Amino acid sequence: MRHYILWVAFLLPFAVMPQTTISGVLKDVKGAFITSASVTINVMGINGNIIAYDISDDKGNYRISFKHPAEKVQINVRSLGYEYISEVLINKSQIKNFELLEQVTKLNEIALKFTPITQKGDTINYLVSSFQDQKDRVIADVLKKLPGIDVLADGKILYQGKPILKYYIEGIDLLEGRYNIANNNLPADAVAKVQILENHQPIKLLDSLVFSDKAALNIKLKKKVTTTGVAKLGVGLAPLLWDVNITPMLFTKKRQMITSYQANNIGNDISSEIKILTIEDLLDQFESKNEKQDWISIQLLSSPPFAKNRWLNNNANLFTTNYLVRLKKEVDLKINLSYINDFQRQNGNTKTTFLTQTDTINIIESTKNKLFFNVLKSEFVLIKNTKKSYFKNTLETNNFWDAQKGFVIANNEALNQNATIPFSSFSNILKQIKPIGKKLVTINSVVTYNNDNQSLKLSPGQFKELLNNDNPSDILNQYVMHSNFYTNNAFSFTKRIRKMTFTPKIGFNLQNQKLNSHISLFEDKNENKLTGSFQNNLRFNQTSFYSILNTQYRNDNWKIELETPFKLQTFDRIDDTLNKKQNLYRFTFEPRLSINKPINAFWETTFSSSLKNSFGSINQLYYGYILNSYRTIQQFDTPILESLKRNLSFSISYRNPIKSLFINGYYSFENSNQNLIFGNIINSNGTSSFGFIEQNNNSNSHHINLRGSKFFSKIKTTLTLTTNTLFDNQIQILNGSLTDVNIKNIELNGKLDTKFTEWMSISLKTNISISNTKFKNQSFRNILTQEHLLNIDFYPSSNQYIGFDAEYYKNNFSFQNNVSYFLNLNYRFTFNKSKTDLALNWNNILNTKEFTTAFNESFSYLQSTYQLRPSQVLISLKFRF
Repeated sequence: MRHYILWVAFLLPFAVMPQTTISGVLKDVKGAFITSASVTINVMGINGNIIAYDISDDKGNYRISFKHPAEKVQINVRSLGYEYISEVLINKSQIKNFELLEQVTKLNEIALKFTPITQKGDTINYLVSSFQDQKDRVIADVLKKLPGIDVLADGKILYQGKPILKYYIEGIDLLEGRYNIANNNLPADAVAKVQILENHQPIKLLDSLVFSDKAALNIKLKKKVTTTGVAKLGVGLAPLLWDVNITPMLFTKKRQMITSYQANNIGNDISSEIKILTIEDLLDQFESKNEKQDWISIQLLSSPPFAKNRWLNNNANLFTTNYLVRLKKEVDLKINLSYINDFQRQNGNTKTTFLTQTDTINIIESTKNKLFFNVLKSEFVLIKNTKKSYFKNTLETNNFWDAQKGFVIANNEALNQNATIPFSSFSNILKQIKPIGKKLVTINSVVTYNNDNQSLKLSPGQFKELLNNDNPSDILNQYVMHSNFYTNNAFSFTKRIRKMTFTPKIGFNLQNQKLNSHISLFEDKNENKLTGSFQNNLRFNQTSFYSILNTQYRNDNWKIELETPFKLQTFDRIDDTLNKKQNLYRFTFEPRLSINKPINAFWETTFSSSLKNSFGSINQLYYGYILNSYRTIQQFDTPILESLKRNLSFSISYRNPIKSLFINGYYSFENSNQNLIFGNIINSNGTSSFGFIEQNNNSNSHHINLRGSKFFSKIKTTLTLTTNTLFDNQIQILNGSLTDVNIKNIELNGKLDTKFTEWMSISLKTNISISNTKFKNQSFRNILTQEHLLNIDFYPSSNQYIGFDAEYYKNNFSFQNNVSYFLNLNYRFTFNKSKTDLALNWNNILNTKEFTTAFNESFSYLQSTYQLRPSQVLISLKFRF
């Protein structure tokens, strides 16, 4: 309760202060509307601080809302070709129209200066040319410099700290969330603006009915018909290296196309090119339940926390085509196909330390892995999105033929691992919205089927005490067969009554899953198929009937959304072979409340609260043992996991495009109550048995995020500062003893992009991370890591670029590799007439061979040393269409 009181106390001053709204129309003396005029509100004089502003629309309308205690305010109207107007007004809501007089001024010299960031309504425009420098080739290079926007290591785009809802090119969603293929290949020279569409509602029919607090990104091209792309061929040494990329693109009003063939062995992870990154498309994927699930795996090395091309030893091929055609007016067909073939090697060493109440257990591993990825994906989308109707049907298939081979020496004992991990899925998602009378009727339907037949082979066998009466075995095989059918169907209608929108919804979902598994031991080629608790013949059926009322209220000052879902859920869990079953019936109420309050034109606050019930998935429900890796075996002979999560969050954001300043802060608190505790049994050789133990328990977590970025146009510099803090408390059972686990993580980030002169630019990034895990009287020492990256780029002429990349890493946990240095050299000569780049890249000049990373888990400390790619030189030719 005290959390609610704190939020009310915080928001109360803003609620008490009266809201002022000033609106009107701008015209000239002939009565013509004046568009794109700036209207600002100042407190003290013409040079006073701007507290609110707006830009007039195509009908000359402006509207400004703000809160301020001043008795009087000053309104200012500016438009090119018209006289400047300034008046003092009483601070109260009113309609104020203006008639502007034309003004012609004779100038001896005209200097045009473009504003790098502008705002019109809910659209923020970034002028690409204001942020682009000579070395930038693709739009991803520019996005990383835009204030208010972050591009994460996997390519995901954040605006004000939140992932974007949609990614458009010329207002069209070609890629269904897989926008890396565009970001990494669309030439920056072809782009005029990057637009952020705030409060974006992607369904046009719902635009005036259902509000959104999410943002989308739109790429605005320079030409209405754009034929562009890249073609690259690179070769190098140490050993023989290649890098191939052919990516043509076409963008017109009726057609869009991005097709790409890429192949390399230089460490570029091209699988990220087709990864879904946008919120809405990720939610669709989660709802369809067609994500790949790996039941087994060989022991993998943890990935180092820096660029993959430093350590990824690969041989990869990717083909993808993304095509959109307008079949008829506002009806689009999208076809997205992709195939990946990738072979990777992992070589390194790992030291794992387990702390128990009575002992410290160490396991040292030397690992050599081979990973094989074969993935074929297809997606067919038919969509009609107009102000009068909406229809979207998505048919998707995914096929994986993955395999893993590994050789590990663990505590001086050699072990061979061999895993086959296939997976296939089919899903169809339908959504249709039609107006019937004064209501909008919506039909949703999801149908999914997937299956997998996976196996893990270990030689020699493991867990001999548990599986073979303490007798060794030559080979151990774990087989897992799983199939899943899922459907979710719903009917709803939407109706607007004054300032409120009501959307009642009813529906049901059904999920049927089957899991079969067994373990076989081999001695002199004789198979011993284990029975009893070492096999599973599980059927898990889940049914849910639900009704949801979504209510939204919106005016100039508030956006309030309340969702009240009621669900009747049944779970049937049956294993005929083990003669075990469980039936569970639950009626749940899961309300969610969100309140959005603009303080003025720049400041905005959001408060949200929710309750969420969740139940164990099938990978937490099998009664018999499944060997997940050579070190881990799991069994869940307990009731179904039930969890109730309570969440409170508050955010405050400031964005001022006029000053190119963006700030946001976020805090969330989550409390989780469960009927089961996660239990761990750590054996003396480092192997682990996991499962659940029946006992009610609570866990709490606090998450704080602060971020600010500012663009200084005079010195062409973008500065970004970010901090993330996580405090997590949970209860687990270790070797039969109840243990309270506390986890703390603090991360500080800074980024500076600047162009001092026309011949030099500098980019600096820094990251400092501190983490700690503590339970009872045991505590891991703090893990402190530092990461500093410096890029210095020189431009001796208009067609030459020389760049130096320096990286420095330091940690407090390694004696051999606590400090690592990296240095790269990049040179590029451009043939301007043919738009061709001749580039020389020398990576890892210092030939740093190893890198060590570490992290804490609940009861373990993991330190991995990864073998890196050697020093290598690559020469490439790159053509821009």
